[in-house]
Amino acid sequence: MPQRNDTAIWSGLFRISAESGQTLQAQIRQAIVAAILDRQIAASMPLPSCRILAEKLGVARGTVVLAFQQLVDQGFLVARERRGHFVNPEVLATPAKPQQKSPDQANEIDWKARRQIAASDMQPPAKLDNWIKSSYPFVYGQFDPTLFPTAEWRECNRMALAVLEIRNWAADMVDRDDPLLIEQIQARLLPRRGIFANPDEIIVTLGAQNALYMLATLLMTKGSKVAMEDPGYPDARSIFRLSGADIEPVPVDHSGIVTSAIPSDAGFVFVTPSHQCPTMVPLSAERRQDLLARATRNNQIIIEDGYDSQLLDEAPQQALKSLDRSGRVVYVGSMSKTLAPGLRLGYIVASADLIAELRALRRFMLRHPPANNQRAVALFLSLGHHEALVRRLSTAFTERRKRLVQAISAFLPDWQSTDSAGGTSLWLEGPRGTDSRGLAAAAATRSVIIEPGERFFEHSDKPTRFMRLGISSIALQHIEPGIRELATAAGRRPAAA
Repeated sequence: MPQRNDTAIWSGLFRISAESGQTLQAQIRQAIVAAILDRQIAASMPLPSCRILAEKLGVARGTVVLAFQQLVDQGFLVARERRGHFVNPEVLATPAKPQQKSPDQANEIDWKARRQIAASDMQPPAKLDNWIKSSYPFVYGQFDPTLFPTAEWRECNRMALAVLEIRNWAADMVDRDDPLLIEQIQARLLPRRGIFANPDEIIVTLGAQNALYMLATLLMTKGSKVAMEDPGYPDARSIFRLSGADIEPVPVDHSGIVTSAIPSDAGFVFVTPSHQCPTMVPLSAERRQDLLARATRNNQIIIEDGYDSQLLDEAPQQALKSLDRSGRVVYVGSMSKTLAPGLRLGYIVASADLIAELRALRRFMLRHPPANNQRAVALFLSLGHHEALVRRLSTAFTERRKRLVQAISAFLPDWQSTDSAGGTSLWLEGPRGTDSRGLAAAAATRSVIIEPGERFFEHSDKPTRFMRLGISSIALQHIEPGIRELATAAGRRPAAA
């Protein structure tokens, strides 16, 4: 935390002049107020002591004392015993004043005009701010603090900080990954999906999105055609577009992506066969075979996202990669849904030649994901903590999914849900005329957080009657009351219990 006697921080905030026509005390107050309103002083940052500031400005200490006292009386500062003066948090809670542009700023660079890719124009992420404070967070992709393996994760981090372990990960690994983590992914994670790979066929990434970005950067260019499920994973669609690729939407039904509708001239096919994003339906065995046959016939690359596949399903299917005999399936995995999304750790499994190219690319992007995190996760896997966590999460989420289906049947009987086992969310279709975006706004006023469905569609400019309900972050006992509140927000009176 910044110290109050760190004069370098304050050197640009105070401009005191004897020729300004104002008293020294007034100039000090003006400088502090301007810095507060311009958000240049954080609430956690103590102001310099009166003595130090007086010495720095060359004024009497009493002048600074009086200036500080008046700012306390006006509510700009608060005095904390034995700690000093701080900005009043209530002042920072109010909107910042608009800044006036100086003549130099009026000629500042137009960065949007200079950019070569339109990242800020892509579809924004779902707005789930402060979801953890809501009473009924039906959000997807977040974790439940009550299920997080705090003790086990701390143990692995302590082990990773041992002297001998630090020697293993502290050096620059250039383009390599932690060999223990590669070994654990190879031996413990991939076989569960029917995938058997050599170490040179695996690379660690900063989550699934980083994996997709690297693949798009390496393999796609302007005019590349990518066939994608519609509805489908919105961030993948944006990532491919940023590389210049054209998206070819392909419909989804109760058996997954309609393979017969995949354009033969598409160079890439992106699929989520384990649990389709967002409908959660698995890709049928017949369509898996047809997809692979078409890809071979049309010389297509299949990017398989192991979306929501880490948990133990009641009727698990092996990954599409496990059926691949030609090396044209690239598998993207992640530990976000089991360990924690904030860890940002994923991996790619593909032919050794492609992995070598990805390592060369990654070296220029970030060299390698943080090696200390890699070692901690490797230890977490090697000690069996991850397998125990998967069993615990699978049991909890199975109970939550059943409770959610029952609650929807009782309180939203005219809503249709996708009937598929496994996964951490439910895809719902409302009755004709439903606006899920408006419903989400109404539900939020009742502390219910849901995700409207339009962002998953290729043409997302119009509201839809679809929505996604996640179960990874909401306690079992809150599911039924949450659906009751959602039904009330939808304008339906809940049935009597």
